[in-house]
Amino acid sequence: MRHIPIVILGGGIAGLGAALRSRELGRDAVVFEAAANAGGLLDNFVIDGFRFDNAVHLSFATEPKVREIFDRTPFHTHPADSKCFDNGLWLKHPVQNNLFPLPAPRKVELVKSFLARPDIADPANYEQWLLSQYGEDIARSYPIAYTHKYWGTPPSQLSVNWIGNRMRRAQLDEILFGAFTSETPNTYYTKEMRYPKEGGYKAFIQPLIDDATIELNARAVRVDTRTQRVDFADGDAVTYDRLVSTLPLPELIRIMAEVPAVVAASVATLEATSIDLISVGFKVPLDLDLWFYIYDADIHASRAYSPSVKSPANVPPGCSSLQFEVYQRGRAALHSPETLKENVRQAIAKMGIAADGDILFLHHKRLPWGNVIFDVGMEEDRQVVRDHLAAREVKSCGRFGEWDYLWSNQSFLSGYQAL
Repeated sequence: MRHIPIVILGGGIAGLGAALRSRELGRDAVVFEAAANAGGLLDNFVIDGFRFDNAVHLSFATEPKVREIFDRTPFHTHPADSKCFDNGLWLKHPVQNNLFPLPAPRKVELVKSFLARPDIADPANYEQWLLSQYGEDIARSYPIAYTHKYWGTPPSQLSVNWIGNRMRRAQLDEILFGAFTSETPNTYYTKEMRYPKEGGYKAFIQPLIDDATIELNARAVRVDTRTQRVDFADGDAVTYDRLVSTLPLPELIRIMAEVPAVVAASVATLEATSIDLISVGFKVPLDLDLWFYIYDADIHASRAYSPSVKSPANVPPGCSSLQFEVYQRGRAALHSPETLKENVRQAIAKMGIAADGDILFLHHKRLPWGNVIFDVGMEEDRQVVRDHLAAREVKSCGRFGEWDYLWSNQSFLSGYQAL
């Protein structure tokens, strides 16, 4: 049986970050990746010459260590401008600061509701936070409606611990200004987005992949921390001195030996979204937005982005592309691939994006893990699992290893700092 000083489970950006740190420390490490390619959520796929990422990926990293790696790859820079589609109207993001396209009576209703918003100093959940920030009408018309689509979870069930700078706080001056003019400033939490010129978002981490020792198609099926042994689905097994895992916490605990009942009970409460991706190739060049949000309940997708806007190299000459993201709570699919494709086809027509004859193909792909869901009280159960892993000397990192709302730059640093 092979002995490997540092075993890293998962070849996504967090695992690659841990592998980089091991090289810097002069320690031998092997990354074991269950899929046929490294990259994790940052991997991509090609359909008839059209390249699609696994959901929207754009970089706004500021950390020197991340930029040192990402900036080796030539990139395009885009302004962080996005739009929202709601009931036949296109509004700039965030909606509450860009009410200009709405009829005057509707704007009056929304502003009056904002002025009458409840004063909730210590909101117990995300719904209370939204109501106290935006008022009843804005909150229920926009972010609460969107929450059901994006998180698959009622906002009253979500905590406020994940929000950070992801949601624009409401200010009366901004709301009034955006009700009178379309010339509003960009108030997004970053001013620009970067994306590789060639090779999809994965190109940013290709140097990490090239430099790491990676074994593909290596799915771990058992982890025994007492004997410091990992078994794989193909019958291989290795022992280790140190174990770094980027696996989702429920998946890691499921394959670990001798898990206490309290840990098993805690991990069973942890939940995340899964994603259905509907990728669309168009045979004509279209004037598309970099990305946009969709509020209409009859459209299953909550968000879409354009790979061809991110980089023209993502499509054949004279073509364009979109990818629609459909989220649901848990691993179980709510809709068949054909149902989702037809819904996207209808959405394209409803939003006035393209004629049906412009569509070359619609492709479905399912991702079992999307975003960690911050249910109220989740952190207590997560800590029980984290404490167990720490006691077993397992370094768990990355979005699903830390079980946190981490962007790609944060996931890299999570893995890098695990050693």
